[in-house]
Amino acid sequence: MLPELVSSLPPWLVFGLLGGGLASVVVAGVFLVGGRLFPDEPSPTGHRVDGSARRRMEIRSYLRAISEPFTEDHTIHGETIEFYLPEREVALTFDAQAYFRLERAGTYTVLCEHEMPVHALGRRLPFDVPKFDFGSRRTPSDDPVGEAFDHLGLARTASQEDVRDAYRDRVKSVHPDHGGSQAEFKRLQEAYATAREHAAE
Repeated sequence: MLPELVSSLPPWLVFGLLGGGLASVVVAGVFLVGGRLFPDEPSPTGHRVDGSARRRMEIRSYLRAISEPFTEDHTIHGETIEFYLPEREVALTFDAQAYFRLERAGTYTVLCEHEMPVHALGRRLPFDVPKFDFGSRRTPSDDPVGEAFDHLGLARTASQEDVRDAYRDRVKSVHPDHGGSQAEFKRLQEAYATAREHAAE
């Protein structure tokens, strides 16, 4: 029955299906071979802070810096939220559904997106937040090119390939998705862009 069904189909459709299936197998094979020839580097062992834990740590530090009392993993209206400010009756959560349910229940709630810089939290709170210095700003360097190469751990005579390899090595540890901070990642990107412009051909 199958040969009769195949013979009743137009030839272009049969060739298209066979060609697509063959192409899929070839591409899967390339990825499989590539994965075996060039395996990913193993993740470093030891303590690692994931994105959610890091965000909680940042918010905790922020609330302490502005001297705002808080409780963690507080339950209110049947919802367990990450932070609660009892003196202000303000809830902080990462869960959008909890945010909407608490807002409907009449609790002032702030939805903290994982991408939101912690200093932006102050603008969302329903009370005046004291000014707080969120890290020292770097002073402009007299030699930004040399500083860029130093930041990548390279000599000023490094090649384009050296700069690219150094960036790839460093980005694994400073990228926000791998436990680094947005500030560290931005500084690395700036150093990479500057060093790449001035690297030897």
